Amino acid sequence: MAMAMAVVFVASSATGVRGQLTMGFYDQSCPGVERLIGSFVRQHVDRVPTVAAALLRLHFHDCFVRGCDASVLLNSTAAGVAEKDAPPNLTLRGFDFVERVKTLVEEACPGVVSCADVLALAARDAVTAIGGPSWRVPTGRRDGTVSNMQEALDELPKPSMSFKQLKDLFATKGLGVRDLVWLSGAHTIGIAHCSSFADRLYGFRSAGAGNNTTDPTLDAAYATNLRSRKCRSPDGGNAEDAAVEMDPGSHLTFDLGYYRSLLKHRCLLQSDAALLTDPVAKADVEGIAGGPDEVFFQLFARSMATLSTVQVKTGADGEIRRNCAVVNSPSN
Repeated sequence: MAMAMAVVFVASSATGVRGQLTMGFYDQSCPGVERLIGSFVRQHVDRVPTVAAALLRLHFHDCFVRGCDASVLLNSTAAGVAEKDAPPNLTLRGFDFVERVKTLVEEACPGVVSCADVLALAARDAVTAIGGPSWRVPTGRRDGTVSNMQEALDELPKPSMSFKQLKDLFATKGLGVRDLVWLSGAHTIGIAHCSSFADRLYGFRSAGAGNNTTDPTLDAAYATNLRSRKCRSPDGGNAEDAAVEMDPGSHLTFDLGYYRSLLKHRCLLQSDAALLTDPVAKADVEGIAGGPDEVFFQLFARSMATLSTVQVKTGADGEIRRNCAVVNSPSN
């Protein structure tokens, strides 16, 4: 799928603060590894564009729990249930893809490049490959050795969250209101399962509302289409596992469609609608939606550069996993 590629390079101002990450960290220890990862990702996104959304979401979920340390990639063990098996992560995709990239990297430079860096670079390259912005990704992250389901339940944003809840949660990661607005733009290439917004269609709670009430802030025609077609099973019931594009008509294009749909009250998640309940966030949404793609690209890239450095492990912390799904054995 050929698309024009708009590239906006943004340096992270948080590099020195959030860990000893540097540009070109692997220039001597694994020359060309970033080109290797980028080439592999581009080839696959060209064939299967939905890979971009999968990798971007995987990276986001990783960084929000224990920082960007690839803990989301670890399998559960007899000792405990891992992040990837927490309910919010059961719809994550891209684990096998990341492992394929890691295998290529291991063949070139065994035991050198972390899974956390592989994921951060692959997510960036996937967004660029689908026609979105690029940003500078300093490397040197190390992989965590702990992955806990409960932490994923506690730390990940929920689709039902209010603006204040989202604002407070993002603040714990060093992210502000504008980061919340700009990073939400990732939904331009996203999908959501009907179960994640069913309460807005069938069980919205308000004064005097019945059990089958639709959220009145949803555009009426949009809500009707969701109820009667998108989230309806062949037998007439509710198809909770059905997937719906978050940016109808252009969900494979990185553009302003998400923000423009949001202002028309055609957004799926309560957490998206919540952006319009705060005057500062709403003004930011309106500014982005009314501007050129390039401005959105710059803002999104800036926040992604910040997100990718959240609570990173560097130096002697963590390890360099040989297999992204399991921690190294003592002999490694």
